[in-house]
Amino acid sequence: MASSKDRQRKLARAKYDRQMARRAERERVRRRVMAGVGTGLALVLIVGGGLWIGGVFDSDDTTSTEAGDTCIWTPLDASKNTDLTEVGTPETTNLPESGTETMSITTNQGDPITVSLDVASAPCAAASLSYLAGKQFYDDTDCYEIMAIGAVHCGDPSGTGQGGPTYTFYDENTPVIPDPSASASATESAVLYPKGTVTLIGNPAGSNGSQFLIFFKDYAPTTEAPYSIVGQVTGGDDTLAKIGKITTVADDAGEKVKPKEKITIQSLTVGADDAATVAPSASAQS
Repeated sequence: MASSKDRQRKLARAKYDRQMARRAERERVRRRVMAGVGTGLALVLIVGGGLWIGGVFDSDDTTSTEAGDTCIWTPLDASKNTDLTEVGTPETTNLPESGTETMSITTNQGDPITVSLDVASAPCAAASLSYLAGKQFYDDTDCYEIMAIGAVHCGDPSGTGQGGPTYTFYDENTPVIPDPSASASATESAVLYPKGTVTLIGNPAGSNGSQFLIFFKDYAPTTEAPYSIVGQVTGGDDTLAKIGKITTVADDAGEKVKPKEKITIQSLTVGADDAATVAPSASAQS
């Protein structure tokens, strides 16, 4: 698990690594220039080295770096996991990195659940959800677990916990557990996942795909904060509360997390138009 996390974080820092590699190479060139033999050769190298250090010869690469990857998607081999669904990968550049987007989840349990996606804090998670929604990845899939921590688990078409797209990406916007020696007031405020929080859930942790949780009650973890936050429920509270009250039965592994009543995502959409789509239905009900 640790090696997987390290690999993803290294990929996420690819642009930084390239910059550092270029800087190191420039420094080596500078040292060679300063230690060059022959006055004429040294002069040529000094001029050339000065231009190199100034970035004259790597202007194209500098442009590429400045418009570098916003997100890195680590590919998975579907032939090694038949629960994965081949859908390609989202773009890596020119992705939104500020503001919010609206995610609308229509289920068989009532009014749509609307979520404000925090693009500024979790741009890659928002980009992935938007991409998969555009592929109708979530449509007609079941939320197959109601977890004891007070969250419904959705986003795996296979219903096994092993499914998702053929890529993963790293954690963003993961809350921090308060210091156990902190004051009582700090300890009391350790609800890191308030009711209505939407997070990603990776398998293994830190390796995210399509799976997500919607918390229908507050959750205050005591040892680690395993989920990265992507948004907050802004509508459909009654539907979420209804889902949270569904009785659970044992699944194939013997864990009492399987909803006795099906929770089916009929459609999931992401985008600026979603708010306009949801608004008429709200006004029609008033």
